Amino acid sequence: MTCLHSIAFAAAALALAPSFTSAQTFPAKTITFVVPFAAGTATDQIARAVANGVTLETKQAVVIDNKAGASGFIASQQVAKAAPDGYTVLITTNTTHAANEHLFKKLPYDPVKDFAPIAALGKGGQIMVVNPAFPAKTVAEFIALAKKDPGKYTFGSGSSSSRMAGELLQQMAGVKLLHVPYKSNTLAVTDLLGMQIDMMITDAATGLPQVKAGKLRALGVSSAQRSPLAPEVPTIAEAGVKGYAIGYWFAAYAPAGTPPAVVSQLNELLVKAARSEAAKKAFYEPTGTEVFTTSPRELATFQTGESQKWGRIVKAAGIEAE
Repeated sequence: MTCLHSIAFAAAALALAPSFTSAQTFPAKTITFVVPFAAGTATDQIARAVANGVTLETKQAVVIDNKAGASGFIASQQVAKAAPDGYTVLITTNTTHAANEHLFKKLPYDPVKDFAPIAALGKGGQIMVVNPAFPAKTVAEFIALAKKDPGKYTFGSGSSSSRMAGELLQQMAGVKLLHVPYKSNTLAVTDLLGMQIDMMITDAATGLPQVKAGKLRALGVSSAQRSPLAPEVPTIAEAGVKGYAIGYWFAAYAPAGTPPAVVSQLNELLVKAARSEAAKKAFYEPTGTEVFTTSPRELATFQTGESQKWGRIVKAAGIEAE
């Protein structure tokens, strides 16, 4: 090797050294998980369960930053604009990365171009609940009341998953309800407890504890099969709306431009944390959420299919983009 070639080789090695070193030593400081929903929601709970696993594995702290409101716009924008170094991660759902693009004419972020997919983290069904004082005790009875007085009864939602579940119910049951939007499902549940709204279809993590405590009545679950946590509650399909089935999923994203090596390490950390016994006991089993993990590439493909599916639901429901 000539002297000139040696100098060129050394220069190339030095140019590669920073990225190699940063990937090898990642994470070297605190990681922030940005959550687009309030504390106590299912997304917040899964973020905390996974964060604990990452901390145990890396000995680095993971901070949960709840940025609720605006259908996930605030949190999504924050992560999209963050430094692409792997230290800011969006823990989100199909709300921000599959449904919003069909519900709003203009998004302040691009769910594909502005993010680097890391991993899917879980998926599950929702539960249709009413206040125990509400006259309907079954899905069929609720539908009968709604058909008798179109537009009289309300349903709340604090996420696109929750809203779409209600919209799909209207579409398939042939009823007209008044939609009341909230910043989070927990806020909607609070108003349901106070009888400010009549019904909502929410994630099991938020609604089931209230059902178990006797504060809400469960009419049905949105999944195709009954929940192992509440086997006595029928599916909405078997309770009178044949073919009804809708769920939600959780996933993690980094800002676009995050080095592939860092994304790969984040994927390994988050998947391991999600599949740990600690996470299963802390979140998955108590909420009936299925452990569902992917590679970054698999998440990208899955997201594309989900976006198309949610687009069809929005179109069929006749919802005009806001």
